[in-house]
Amino acid sequence: LGRSINRELAKYLFDYDNTGYVSSGEALRLTKNNVSNSLKRTAFYIGDPALRLAIPEPNIKLTKINGVAITDPSVDDLQALGRVTLTGEVVDEADQVISDYNGKLSTTIYDKKQDRSTLGNDGVSNGSGLLILDYETLGEIVFRGQATITNGIFEFDFVVPKDISIPLGNGRVSFYAKRDNVLENQTGVNTSIKIGGINTSAPADDLPPQIEAFMNDESFVSGGTTNDSPFLLLKLSDDNGINTSSGIGHDITAVLDGDESNPQVLNDYYETEPDDFTSGKVKYQYNDLESGLHTLTIKAWDVYNNSISTEIQFVVVNENDELVIERVLNYPNPFIDYTEFWFNHNSSSELDVMVQIYTVTGKLVKTLQGNSSTGNKGGNASLFRGLPWNGRDDFGDKIGKGVYVYKLTVKSTGTNKKVVKFEKLVIL
Repeated sequence: LGRSINRELAKYLFDYDNTGYVSSGEALRLTKNNVSNSLKRTAFYIGDPALRLAIPEPNIKLTKINGVAITDPSVDDLQALGRVTLTGEVVDEADQVISDYNGKLSTTIYDKKQDRSTLGNDGVSNGSGLLILDYETLGEIVFRGQATITNGIFEFDFVVPKDISIPLGNGRVSFYAKRDNVLENQTGVNTSIKIGGINTSAPADDLPPQIEAFMNDESFVSGGTTNDSPFLLLKLSDDNGINTSSGIGHDITAVLDGDESNPQVLNDYYETEPDDFTSGKVKYQYNDLESGLHTLTIKAWDVYNNSISTEIQFVVVNENDELVIERVLNYPNPFIDYTEFWFNHNSSSELDVMVQIYTVTGKLVKTLQGNSSTGNKGGNASLFRGLPWNGRDDFGDKIGKGVYVYKLTVKSTGTNKKVVKFEKLVIL
C-alpha cells in the first residue's frame, strides 16, 4: 500500500511530468485521486498544506572546459593529475545569461557511476538461493568546491585526483548557487563530461599537504578543554589540492584515542575556500564524549597521494560537573581607547558575562555586562570575544593611565554554575 501511494505522491512532489511544482497538500490530493478507494483512507496530511518543497530553480550550465565549449568534439577529458578550468553561467528560462546574478556557487564533481550489489545480509532467498540485487550509484567525489558568480558567469579550476577510475566514461557535475542578499537559489547538472585517463605530462609533486587542527575554534591550543560535544576544525592546504576521491587508504581521517579500527572518514565534510582549490576546511562534530583526556590523530592526502599526519589533544570537562574558564585576557593590552575581553570555556549553554574594572587600590570604576550569544564568534565555539571597552568609567569620563585589575564573572544559564577570574590590564 505504502509503495503505491509513494510512487504517485513522488510524481507530484518532484514534478516528474514537468507541469510545475505544487504544494504538499495539493500533491496528496492529486495522489488520492489516482489510487483505489481502499488506499485513499491510508494516507493523511499533518502540517501546512500550502507549503512546497524548497527545490532550487534551474538552471546553471557548464559551458567550457579549459576554454573549449563542451559541445566541441575536441573538448578535454578530465584526466588524473590534469589541471582543469571549468566555466559556466546562470541562465533564465529562455537560456539567456542572468547578467545581474551575483552569488556563491557550490560544485560537486563525481567520477563515473558504479555498479554495486546488495550483500544479502538480511537472509532473504528466492528459488535460486540468497537474493542479491544489483544497483547503480554515483561515482566517488572527485572535487567539491566553491566559486564566485559575477554577472551570471563563473570560472574555477582544480587538479583531478590521481585516485580516479582510469577507464574513460561519463562523470557528473552538480551545481548549486545562492544569490547574494536574496532568498533565491539555483541548481544545475551536467552528465556529458568525460572522466578517465592519466595526464602523463603532469608536473612532479612529492611534498605533503599542510594541516592545522583545532577543537571548536581556531583559538584552541592542544591540551585545552572542551565540552562533551566539540567540533573538530581542520585547515588544509596544498598547491595541487586535497584528495577527497575516496581512494583506498587515501581518505581524510580522524582516529579518536588510537582506535585505528574505527576511523572517522571526513571526505564529505571538506570544502575548498571560495575561488581557491588549494585550501579548504573540515568541520565535524563529536557527540557525548567521555570526560577526560582525548587524543585525535588526523591524516590527509593531496591529489598526488602525498600524506601528512598531525595529532591534537583535548580534555573534555562535562559542563554539568564543572564550568571551566581558561586563557582569560583582554586584547589589545596595553591599549589607549579600545580593548575587548576574551576567554575559552566548555559550555554549550548561554553564559552571562560581567567584567568589573578596579583601580589597584580597589575602587570600582567600570562595569561591563553581556552574554555569550552576543560575544561568541562562530556559534558553538568555545571562544568568548566581546564586551568592548573604550577606557572610560561609568560616568563616561576618561580614566587615568596606568595598571588596573579586572574581575571576570561568568555564569552558565543552563547549569547555574559560576566562575570568577582576576587579571590585569594597562591603559596608555
